[in-house]
Amino acid sequence: MRIMDIDFVVLWVDGNDPEWRAEKAKYQGMTLDDSNSENRFRDWGLMPYWFRAVEKFTPWVRKVHFVTCGHVPAFLNTGHPKLHHVRHTDFMPPEALPTFSSHAIEMNIHRIPGLAEHFVYFNDDMFMLRPMPEESFFRDGLPCTYGGEHPIELVGEIGIWQHAAVNDLGVVNRHFDKRSQVAQFGKKYRSRAYRWQDNIRTLAAEKLFPDYFTGFRNLHAPAAYLKSTFEAVWNAEPELLRRTTLNRFRSASDVNQWVCLWWQIASGHFAPFNTDNVVSCADEETIDGLCNMIGAQSHDMICINDPETCVDHERLAERLHRAFETVLPQKCGFER
Repeated sequence: MRIMDIDFVVLWVDGNDPEWRAEKAKYQGMTLDDSNSENRFRDWGLMPYWFRAVEKFTPWVRKVHFVTCGHVPAFLNTGHPKLHHVRHTDFMPPEALPTFSSHAIEMNIHRIPGLAEHFVYFNDDMFMLRPMPEESFFRDGLPCTYGGEHPIELVGEIGIWQHAAVNDLGVVNRHFDKRSQVAQFGKKYRSRAYRWQDNIRTLAAEKLFPDYFTGFRNLHAPAAYLKSTFEAVWNAEPELLRRTTLNRFRSASDVNQWVCLWWQIASGHFAPFNTDNVVSCADEETIDGLCNMIGAQSHDMICINDPETCVDHERLAERLHRAFETVLPQKCGFER
């Protein structure tokens, strides 16, 4: 018997859409770093496999909220009963549109009409490779996540991602007293679900920095959330989240979805879980390994990042297509 409804939310953009590109160009007079580069909006044409994986590996999902600025991929069956095509205009404040910032969109996804209290957030580069039971995402009504402490690494060139992590952590430490949270939820921060090395690192962080959290691991993987967590963070930091929402491109002043993930961890409102996930850029050096992992279904999930350098995109995309075809060759109901 179904205990709870669980939805999926996935963001997608067609970086080749001429209307979208023209509108983006109107607002792109500012200097942008690599987090706003063209590569970040490039479409590998792999979304059919994302939907095939949903249908094959997570048939229990109640609804898939497919979030775009308005465009729809040609393959998509918009009449599928589990599909909810969500436009930015359906849930974003009018003054924030158009937006080209995933941070702004992420911080408002709890406003999607009809979204379940329990949902899993995906980027369009995250793919499931094996059957995933509901318990991989929620247990006893709580979102499954890795909750061990993992200090933020600020080495080398500091980009928007690191700035967002620092901003996220600032929110958490403003609203949670680490000593009291560790006293109450220490067994979740140091759990048998994690590797012993991770528990030692968490214990060291608790001893060396007892008064404030130093960071948490950012697994670039699907994240389980409670809609009420987003509401709590908005109630706690309305001005900061409003500023993030109004930035049309990613900015160093932003917070991102990690602030809600870390809020769940700091509050102890999570179930300890160690995700079997692999993250890799798709480039000349990694493409063979990526395709082998996909074909062998060696992990539950895989995230295929765009490289920051120029690559032979079409050739690499074709390699990835062939790999996914070995695992998910059959069209699904989400396809025309």
